[in-house]
Amino acid sequence: MTLEAERRAIEATLDDYRSRLDAITDEQFDVTPATGGWSYAEVYSHIMQATLGSTIALEKCTSSACLPTTKGRNLVGRLVFTINSIPIRIKMTPMMAQKNPPKKINKEEARNLMVKCRKRINEVFTLIHDSNPHKRIKHPRFGLLNARQWFKFILIHLNHHVKQLNRIEKNLRAA
Repeated sequence: MTLEAERRAIEATLDDYRSRLDAITDEQFDVTPATGGWSYAEVYSHIMQATLGSTIALEKCTSSACLPTTKGRNLVGRLVFTINSIPIRIKMTPMMAQKNPPKKINKEEARNLMVKCRKRINEVFTLIHDSNPHKRIKHPRFGLLNARQWFKFILIHLNHHVKQLNRIEKNLRAA
């Protein structure tokens, strides 16, 4: 997939997140499903904060402060990037849960975060073309990623959490 195609796919996925958000009632938004797991509010908080964090890592990969390295993705990272998907349900690492715990935000906060994410994605997109592929920042699960890989991760991660939104919807309907 070309970089431009990935940008369009990210935009389309964010459009899907927005449509879903508009369809969720205010009452349902912060309800934790009886089966456990996160509420819609926590998923939106997590995914938008993770997207913003990924744009920061991407931007750092394009700066002079990030030193080049020959190290790259680990085995799990290579698998995820090969299949363009996170194939299993995984829990946040303790470090990430402490650094960026999911919060029960309201729908307006979710909308504002989506706007902020779109803006940041557009800002960093232009930096990727001229970035050095050997400048990498560590991802907590996938090893060292360069700017291009961080951009691709945003799409993979957004799509991964669409599955979670579907599970929440199914669980709330069944309750």
